[in-house]
Amino acid sequence: MQRRMLTKEDEEVAGEEIEVRREDQDKINKFSRLHRRELVLEEELKAKNKEKEEIDDVTTELELGDEDERVPFKIGDAFFHVSLEQAQEMLGLTAARLQEEITELEDKLGSLREEMTQLKVELYARFGKTINLET
Repeated sequence: MQRRMLTKEDEEVAGEEIEVRREDQDKINKFSRLHRRELVLEEELKAKNKEKEEIDDVTTELELGDEDERVPFKIGDAFFHVSLEQAQEMLGLTAARLQEEITELEDKLGSLREEMTQLKVELYARFGKTINLET
């Protein structure tokens, strides 16, 4: 978010000057921090969704495999040959863990956005058009 300092002209609304109090500045700073956090969480969520999609694709591919076949499965930096059933089970666990992380990130984003909305309401009520909090 690009922060913009209020000029004297911006502060004058209908001939009246709006004083930026310490609590107002604190709210503006908090909004800025929340916005930066929102961007980080959105990137994390995007990465987790992509990873889950890839896991789902691999799971679908494995459904076509032969049950007696051993498949390479990456654990850390190494590949191990495991049975198709073991690979499917481990992928299922990984997908479930990722879904939990995605849900947690979505919840955090929801809470964060609610807080940002409340700050917007308070700051726009105080400053009107002299402040821009659009992200």
